[in-house]
Amino acid sequence: MEVAKAASAMAKELSNTSSPMIFLNIGEPDFTAPPLVQEAAIRAISQGATQYTQATGLPALRERISHWYATRFNAQVAPSRIIITAGASAALQLACLALIDSGDEILMPDPSYPCNRHFVSAAEGTAVLIPTTSDERFQLTREKVQAAWNRKSRGVLLASPSNPTGTSIAPEELQRIHEFVHSQGGVTLIDEIYLGLSYEEHFGHTALAMPGDLGQSVISINSFSKYFNMTGWRLGWLVVPEALAPVIERIAQNLFICASTVAQHAALACFEPDSLLEYERRRAEFKARRDYFIPELNRLGLRVPVMPDGAFYAYADCTAAAARLGVSGSWDFAFELMQRAHLAVTPGRDFGRVAPEQFVRFSTASSLNHLQEAVTRLESLLG
Repeated sequence: MEVAKAASAMAKELSNTSSPMIFLNIGEPDFTAPPLVQEAAIRAISQGATQYTQATGLPALRERISHWYATRFNAQVAPSRIIITAGASAALQLACLALIDSGDEILMPDPSYPCNRHFVSAAEGTAVLIPTTSDERFQLTREKVQAAWNRKSRGVLLASPSNPTGTSIAPEELQRIHEFVHSQGGVTLIDEIYLGLSYEEHFGHTALAMPGDLGQSVISINSFSKYFNMTGWRLGWLVVPEALAPVIERIAQNLFICASTVAQHAALACFEPDSLLEYERRRAEFKARRDYFIPELNRLGLRVPVMPDGAFYAYADCTAAAARLGVSGSWDFAFELMQRAHLAVTPGRDFGRVAPEQFVRFSTASSLNHLQEAVTRLESLLG
C-alpha cells in the first residue's frame, strides 16, 4: 500500500525524535506465537523434522483444524477438504487458479482488501467491485449480487470479518448469497482469516457451518497469521469441496511443493489447551482495544459509521477532521497525521472506489498504550 511505504520512509527520519511514529496502518498483531508454538518449532528443527510434507499438508494438522471447526464453530469439516498453504495468500492464489478462466468475473464488495482482487486478476479474471454502504455493513447482499450477475459471472469473493471495515456478513445473508450463487453454478469464496477474532456472537460463525450441501460447497480461506499470531511463519489453509481437493493438490505440488514444514509442526501446538486459552485472552484484549478506541475516534470527529464486530480495524470518516486541518480528502489527511502527529494510517483509496477520499483505516492491532498515545496526539492536533 502506498501510504505504508511513505510512512516507513518517514518513520526512519523520526526514529530519533521524542515522538516516534505510531503505526496504525499495519494489520499485524503485536503478539507473537505463544510459548508452546515456539517450543514446537524448536523441537521440529532439533529433531530434523524439516523435510517436505505432502502438498496438502501434515495429516495431523489437517485433523486438528477439522477438530477446531467442530468444537469452536459446530461445523463438520472433513480433514480431506482442508489444504495447508503458504499463508492465506497462497490459498487465494490456488483457489483462483483452480476456478477462474480468462474473462470470468468475480463479484466483490467495495471497499475490500486490495490484494484479494489482485489474485483474481492474476488468474486472468476480472474483479467487479460492487458499491456497498454503511447500512449494509459494507458487505454485499443477495439483491446486489443478483442484480450484478451476468453470463460472465463466475462467483463472489467475500470477506467476513472484513478488511478494512472489521464488519461481518450476517449468517442468514451469507446463506442467501450462497444459495443464489450456487443456483447459478457459481462459486462462493470467503476470506475468513479474521474468523477467530469475532467479538459479537451473532457474527462469529464460519460459512462452513451452513446447512447441508451449502456448507459443503462453499470455499473458505483462512490463516495462522491473525488469530493465531503467526504472521511471518507464512502458514494458512483452504477448505474446498471434496471434488476440488485433488485439483488444488496438483496445482500446489507444481507451485509450492508444500508449506513450511517447521511452521506446520509449530502450528500443531496452536490447538493445545494452553495455547487456545492464551489466544482467547488475546482476543479479549483486542476487543478491549476496539471498545476503547472507536468511541474515542467518534468523540474526536473521526466517525466510524459501523462498529466493527471483528478483526482489528476502524474505517473512519475523516471529512470533518480533514477540514479542521485545512486539507481535503483522506490522502492529504493521512499525510498530515504523519507529518504533524507522527501517526501512520491508511487512506481509503487503497480499498476501492466508494468514497475513497472520505475514509481512512486505523488498525487497532497495536497495544492499548499506543492507542492511548495516538488519541492524545489526535486530540492535540484536532483540538
